[in-house]
Amino acid sequence: MPPRSEVIPPIPPAGHTGRVRVHLVDGTYELFRAWYGAPPARTASGAEVGAARALARQLLKHARVEEITHVGVAFDHVIESFRNELFAGYKTGEGLDPDLLAQFGLAEDVTRALGFVTWPMVEFEADDALATAAARFALDRRVGQVCVMTPDKDLAQCVTGERVITVWKERVLDEDGVRERFGVAPASIPDFLALVGDEADGIPGLPGFGERSAGALLAAYEHLEGIPDDAAKWRVRVRGAERLAETLAERRTDAVLYRTLATLRTDVPIEEDLDALEWRGAERGPLEEVCARLEDADLLERIPRWAEPA
Repeated sequence: MPPRSEVIPPIPPAGHTGRVRVHLVDGTYELFRAWYGAPPARTASGAEVGAARALARQLLKHARVEEITHVGVAFDHVIESFRNELFAGYKTGEGLDPDLLAQFGLAEDVTRALGFVTWPMVEFEADDALATAAARFALDRRVGQVCVMTPDKDLAQCVTGERVITVWKERVLDEDGVRERFGVAPASIPDFLALVGDEADGIPGLPGFGERSAGALLAAYEHLEGIPDDAAKWRVRVRGAERLAETLAERRTDAVLYRTLATLRTDVPIEEDLDALEWRGAERGPLEEVCARLEDADLLERIPRWAEPA
């Protein structure tokens, strides 16, 4: 099913319960996007810093938007997580360019120096931190809306009505948007990814299942456990139903494991409360130090606001 990026209206004004709109940024995705989209740049010592420079500018674009006042940014400090112990095929850092890997810590330093709350994940993943923060801040009465800024499919499971949404460029997915994009409710996204797979995370899915077949089945049955082994008992018509039913019956254990991999954790030990997420400006001293490492003095001229000295 195609995304409805052309028909979704702009983000609705915050006003469900409170006035605050929280923005949660997928820092790992932003860093990868910067790596593949920005020109390379090396310092005099030979260190590659192009992605970190581009990341800083992208984050500042977010900060310049007047409505963005409360921000948290999550990173995969290392690529591996507890999920690698569950499944050998789960994503790793193998094959990543060393020049990109070398900028992970630098990107976190840039983000902190810009004054944003930063969550570097080791045991968990950045997506787990975003899911935890979304669940936590959606319960705060001062919060009108939580915007998870990512294109990742798995974070669609965090969407709740219009209160928790995902945002990427012009695509805004509230709960109705998730149903239109994937054919299932947010709660069924882990089951959906278990069937169709998620190449970005190394989840293979089950052979033969595509978005249409998985969406139709999960729209009817919600979770894997509800889908009968016998296709004759399915209450929806799906192309190749008998073959798909046989595959699911034979590999249901695999599907349940893949769902576990795709299910985001909401118990990550992040300490910050809503007040801590308020963006008060860049930290002058730390940012000057980071800019020296980046050899990017121009970044200092782009800062729209400086934090008051403690």
